[in-house]
Amino acid sequence: MADSPEIIEARERKDDRNFFLAKVENSPSLIEWANDEIRDDKEIIMKAVKNDGGALEFASNRLKDDKDVLLEAVKQAGWTCCYASEKLKADKDVLLNASKNDGQVLYFASEKLRDDKDVVLAAVENKPIILKYASFRLRNDKDIATVAVKKGKKKAFEYISPELREDEDIKKLLEE
Repeated sequence: MADSPEIIEARERKDDRNFFLAKVENSPSLIEWANDEIRDDKEIIMKAVKNDGGALEFASNRLKDDKDVLLEAVKQAGWTCCYASEKLKADKDVLLNASKNDGQVLYFASEKLRDDKDVVLAAVENKPIILKYASFRLRNDKDIATVAVKKGKKKAFEYISPELREDEDIKKLLEE
């Protein structure tokens, strides 16, 4: 498949900051074709991720470790925290914001945040089956199990602790 004229132009102008500054607003993914210096330009990357969080994939590692950039990207697409630095995958604020858009982010969360009730609850409210990535301790938390089963029924039920599967209140939720 041939590249579009827009991609060809982006490749040809890979060193042109003004070109990318103008283009990423409507075509954020063009940032892929920019040189390393431009992909490390916070102004350009912020503009790109405001329109498409997925453009974060092409940002420099330095900007993938910038909390402002991450928060902007996860507003658009929670899953983009997968591109975050390890430090920001362990940042509660980033993961809570990402969870509002996509509970799947728990998969990318640090071990510590998989054991954080606020983060797990936010993720499970958005995507109940993501409970499978929560710590064992929180799979045995009745508040979290209640939310997961209310929203995800049998799909989430299998991921709660064996003890809570026997809980009468939880069993009733399956019948509702």
